[in-house]
This record gives sequence, structure tokens and C-alpha cells, in this order.
Amino acid sequence: MVGSLALAGWCSAGWAQEAHFSPAQNADVEALVSELSDEGLPRDWLEDAMSQATFEQGVLDAMAGAAERRLRWFEYRDIFLTDERIEQGAAFIDAHKDAMQRAEETYGVPAEVIAAIIGVETYYGRFKGNHRVLDSLATLAFHHPQRGRFFRGELAAFLAITHEQHVDPDSVYGSYAGAMGYPQFIPTSYQAYAVDFDGDGLRDLWENPVDAIGSVANYFAEHGWQRGEAIYHEADGPETLPDALAFNQTSRPTTTADQAANAGVVSHDTLAPELAVVPLALEMSDDTRRYRLGEFNFYVITRYNHSHLYGMAVTELAEAIHQRVEEAS
Repeated sequence: MVGSLALAGWCSAGWAQEAHFSPAQNADVEALVSELSDEGLPRDWLEDAMSQATFEQGVLDAMAGAAERRLRWFEYRDIFLTDERIEQGAAFIDAHKDAMQRAEETYGVPAEVIAAIIGVETYYGRFKGNHRVLDSLATLAFHHPQRGRFFRGELAAFLAITHEQHVDPDSVYGSYAGAMGYPQFIPTSYQAYAVDFDGDGLRDLWENPVDAIGSVANYFAEHGWQRGEAIYHEADGPETLPDALAFNQTSRPTTTADQAANAGVVSHDTLAPELAVVPLALEMSDDTRRYRLGEFNFYVITRYNHSHLYGMAVTELAEAIHQRVEEAS
């Protein structure tokens, strides 16, 4: 009897998994399909797409465990600042010289910064994610306990993008959170910032590195990248963090260079006293700190990922790629 009940439960669960996102079986999915149909997407296409989505418990587990142990700067840096990643970044720029030059001219973002973003996100397109985006977004949209509404919007955007691009929704792979392509844009960012940089009529971030290059540059430009300005400045500071400053923030900078200096964090470069900066204190392997002052462009990098560690890893990788390119020229 116990075995029969267990088998019945397994069969029921298996059926539920198969029909989990079928509009005919799920009122929430039906509501989304109706909404998107009213906006112009074909109902039959939407129903077919959602019927192919599969619930993935692993996606929810990954989201719950996304806040990994706190890494110190030198630990985080070592993940991305490898000789191979630097070398591949220089090679990526060389392979797409024309696109990089056009992106820099059009948007003001240096080639090495664009390459570093793509290098950190997907190792220059080698690792774009192994989760089916349709499954990830459907699971998060209808089952995430706190952020379901957000991911419902991402799922709607994903369906609109794939229909517009003539791509089968069930063929796209990305991260467990639904980020896609060379630059790992979430669907609403794809809609807002992706550009057809090679003029073929498609905004293809999944397979087209030229579109990805232009889109990363456009993303930065739209977030206020300041052409020709610095990202950060080296600084000296005291052994103990001064209480007067808020360190490692990823909000829009409000501390001035003068305020930082008065608190004991002094730039190696001469800065305008009123320049808005982000005070940074980076932990090194010998238990010392490296002080830096980020400019607005550092803040722009953290719009991509709201982590000062991410922002500095992209920055240092960009510097290393630039140096490697210079050495090869």
C-alpha cells in the first residue's frame, strides 16, 4: 500500500511537472499569456512556448544560495585576474578591432572595458550558461517567494524578445537567473540596451559578438559613462578605517575628494576638491588595505553588477588587457 501510494504520488508529481506552466492548467500563466496576447504577441505561439517550460527546483535553490560566503578583495580578484583571461581579452579585442573602434567612437567606452565586462561575464562568450532561460524565468516568475513579480516582467520581456528575433524560446540558454548571451543581459536590459551593431536587422546577443560589443558600450553610455575620464585613483589612508567615510558603496557618489582627504584618504593624483568619489578599501592577502577613490565611471561599472568587488575586478582586468594589447602592438 505504501509503495502504491508513493508511486501514485510520483506519477502525480511527474504529471504536475509536465503541465506546470501550461496555460490550460495554470491560471497565473494564462493571465500572462492573455496580457501578452493583448499586447500583440500571437496567443497560439505563447501557449506553445509556455507549455514547453519546465519547473526547475535547482533554480530556486541557486537563488537561495546566491549570497555566497563573503570574499575579500584579493580572493575575488584571483578568480578573474588570470593570465589566460587577460590574454584572451587582448585576443578578443584583436579579433573584433573594427567593432571595438566603432563602439569607442560612438559611445566613448574604451575597448578594454568592453572586453573586460564580456570576459568576466562569459569568458568572451565561452560560458554563456547551461540553464534553459525559459525554465529559469518561468520557475522564478511563478514560484520565487519574494521576487516573483520582478521575474514575471523578465519572462514577459524574454518572450517578446524571442518572438521579435524569430528564436525558439526553449532553445536559449543562460544563467539560473535568466541572464543571456555574451554580456549576460537580463531580458529587460536586452530590450532597453541591446543594439544591432552590425546592421543585419537583428539584435543578437546570443551568437553575435559584434552586437554584444555595441550593446555593452551602449549600456554604459546610457548609464552616464564619462568619455575620457578616469575610473579610479590610487590613494593613501590610515591603518584603521576612518568612521567619517562610507566605504565600498555602489550608490551614486556623494563624498567629495576634499572630504575624503580630510578623513585621511588622500589621492595620489591632484583632484578637484569638489569631485564626487567612491571611497574604496580593498582587503589584501597580508591583511592590509589598499585605498582607492572611484570616480563616476566606477559607479557606472557597478550598474552592471552592484558590487564594488565586481567593479574593481572589471577595472583591473581592463587595465591588464590594455597593457597586453600595448605590449603586442
